[in-house]
Amino acid sequence: FLQATTEPPKKKPDPVTSETVVIWGLRLWQVIGIFAIFVLAVIITLCCIFKCRIPRTKKEIEARYAQRQAAKNYADKLETVPPLNELTEIPG
Repeated sequence: FLQATTEPPKKKPDPVTSETVVIWGLRLWQVIGIFAIFVLAVIITLCCIFKCRIPRTKKEIEARYAQRQAAKNYADKLETVPPLNELTEIPG
């Protein structure tokens, strides 16, 4: 049997829009904006701390490669130099 009730139908929840209050009285768009600014600040900070600039031109890439090769050659040459105390010993 179906029983007829006089209760009003259950109200559907309001749809989520950009004006919906989400947390601490802030609206959804404000929360997303704050989160986006925070993420952007973290990315900018990390890029400033770690030198992660991407070279833009072929010339810059080649110059960076030449610089690395020169540094490697210099480090290899430094390993062949004898220690200072061997160079400054006075024979006799």
